[in-house]
Amino acid sequence: MFSDYHVHCEFSDDSMEPMERQIEQAIALGMDEICFTDHVDYGIKKDWDEGNIEYRGGDGMSASAEDMQPLANVDYPRYFEKIDRCRQLYGDRITIKKGLEFGIQTITAGRFEKLYERSRDQLDFVLLSMHQVDNLEFWTQDFQRGRTQKEYNELYYQEIYKVQKMFSHYSVLAHLDLLTRYDPAGIYPFENVKDIVAEILKLAIADGKGIEINTSSWHYGLPDTQPSRAILKLYRDLGGRIVTIGSDAHSTKYLGDHVRDACRILKDEIGIDEICTYDHMKPVFHKI
Repeated sequence: MFSDYHVHCEFSDDSMEPMERQIEQAIALGMDEICFTDHVDYGIKKDWDEGNIEYRGGDGMSASAEDMQPLANVDYPRYFEKIDRCRQLYGDRITIKKGLEFGIQTITAGRFEKLYERSRDQLDFVLLSMHQVDNLEFWTQDFQRGRTQKEYNELYYQEIYKVQKMFSHYSVLAHLDLLTRYDPAGIYPFENVKDIVAEILKLAIADGKGIEINTSSWHYGLPDTQPSRAILKLYRDLGGRIVTIGSDAHSTKYLGDHVRDACRILKDEIGIDEICTYDHMKPVFHKI
């Protein structure tokens, strides 16, 4: 099974790649299955039906096309309808699944409950991500600023654990140690957060949830997988077996990137010999 379960297209605020191009590239690469997982980040972005959507680049008079991306969540009706059309167009060559990436915080968990309830019949797969805490984003350093490395790393994992206890309608934990991408002080020692990470993984396993290997670690130049091998091994040791692999591709350039390397690491180094795809929120296991 060659699949990519973390893919973005034009319905994400940070991608301009047409859905059709991602699918055509997946077919060209020989993929069996692709799952679109475009962004929902309540607290920092609006839904389209709320109106007054902001755009990068102000009034746009001198902004580039990229700068004019709307700061909005997925346009859900158009998104699901387009996936349906693409299934009709490409379905004899590749399996296309409907997913979303939920960037949840404790202060927004209630909105995601409502979103899931009205979208559940459409969804195959949901990534539980954390891109900000208290509406302070990691990539801008707003969350880290004014805190020690110990403080912001511990707060990050504590927030994930709190969210898990509030919201259970997800499939896997995405890029669990995401903060390593944006940590100005370097990689924080895993031993310092191992206990809280173990609690996160135990709760995921008890709830029948999985974990993602996010292969963007290669193009971000991280020194380890994401999550790290230490987290993957801890997940295995605690009894976890549900693993998906996703490139986090926002363009065709990174679609399917290092997925086979992740499979090799999972089997040869971690000791897990199956990966999962999803169908109507249920995991389907495939031997590596």
